[in-house]
Amino acid sequence: MSTHEPQFSWLDTDVIGEMLAERHPSVDPYRVGFTQLKKMVAELPGFKESPGHPVNEKILETIQAAWIEEREDRAGEDEEG
Repeated sequence: MSTHEPQFSWLDTDVIGEMLAERHPSVDPYRVGFTQLKKMVAELPGFKESPGHPVNEKILETIQAAWIEEREDRAGEDEEG
């Protein structure tokens, strides 16, 4: 049986935000520039850029917002639990 990561691309911004929050809990998304963010996403397991859907600044902004939201959600859970 094969155990491979599910594939996702630039348009899966919520998945990317969750994975960044999980893999980089000590990184402040507000301090990550778009060049670094693009590199971080490209290094996530299962990431594959879809032909015809290159990344742009709007997508990176959306990914950054999803990461921030996920990070805040996790911080809220930590305070409650």
